Amino acid sequence: MDRLPVEVVGNILSHLRAARDVVIASTTCRKWREACLNHLHMLSFNSDDWPVFRDLTTSRLEILITQTIFQTKGIQGLSILMDGVDEFSASAVIAWLMYTRETLIPRLPCPEIAITDAQVTVELTSQTLRKVYIEAISLDKFSLEADNLEKLHLKDCALELFELSGKGTLKHFKMDDVSILHLDIIDPMDDLETIDVSNFTIIWSKFYQIISKSSRLKRLRLWNVVFDDEVDFVDVELIALCFPELKYLGLSYELRDELKEGVLHYCLQGSSSMENVTVLDLGWTVLDENFSDWVECLLERCLNLKKIIIHGVVSETKTHVECHMLASFTSSIVRLMRKYIHIDVQFVYE
Repeated sequence: MDRLPVEVVGNILSHLRAARDVVIASTTCRKWREACLNHLHMLSFNSDDWPVFRDLTTSRLEILITQTIFQTKGIQGLSILMDGVDEFSASAVIAWLMYTRETLIPRLPCPEIAITDAQVTVELTSQTLRKVYIEAISLDKFSLEADNLEKLHLKDCALELFELSGKGTLKHFKMDDVSILHLDIIDPMDDLETIDVSNFTIIWSKFYQIISKSSRLKRLRLWNVVFDDEVDFVDVELIALCFPELKYLGLSYELRDELKEGVLHYCLQGSSSMENVTVLDLGWTVLDENFSDWVECLLERCLNLKKIIIHGVVSETKTHVECHMLASFTSSIVRLMRKYIHIDVQFVYE
């Protein structure tokens, strides 16, 4: 080990990833401390790595993480996952980002991070950032300017305003359990290949305006999406017309009671087919007599379908009406699939 170059030692320590293991290993000798300081590239703080993390207060965790990060100079990958911590202070998070900003993105220029005091606002600017994953944050405003962004994933966030601007390089856009009052995407969405939105409320016209020009879209998933306007359904005709290259379509059956009578009318409206869709992913939260008809009208549009996955929610305590509804649905699907014997059918119940 004494003959190994200090850069190689740093690479070995980087493969350990877990911050506790790295710190312990760095105490071996002066050479290993130098490797940790100058040549450590990856660092991970995870409560699963060391149970003691769960016993520390948030302020103590912040101090521990800060001290560890500040003993490095070349971090290119940083992961912090702590169970039981509702939120870290903004000052600590910004300190971590500002300290590592020149190395987390190996090319210059470096990302620019700005914080304003008038409201809880984060502005992130980068010409080289390609992937962004944001989880469990609550802000008045989050502004992201990234000219080469390809993947954006927001999860479990509450934002009053989210702004995205760039040069149209975004290919994968995913939101899961996100609350956004105002979604402003200036970035052209022409190259989008994947849209995956679940547990989200938005005005359909606004959302359609954002995604309508994504003619190269291959995967579209809208799951438990509530449209906060008079339109409370996904317009399948518009999907067929706007996304001719679509291969995967995932939709959940979520309608207000007053609109269920008209679901077939809206679904059958128009005659455009989705010839490239080979996989349908459909599901319900509350089953009713229209669901199987809704499935059928989608099947009729997908001329080359190979697989359909049906998701359902089945309560532990079922009333006679619920049992009858489930039995009726099962019979309807059996009759329906006799017409489509070439399609693989799967059921996933929760």
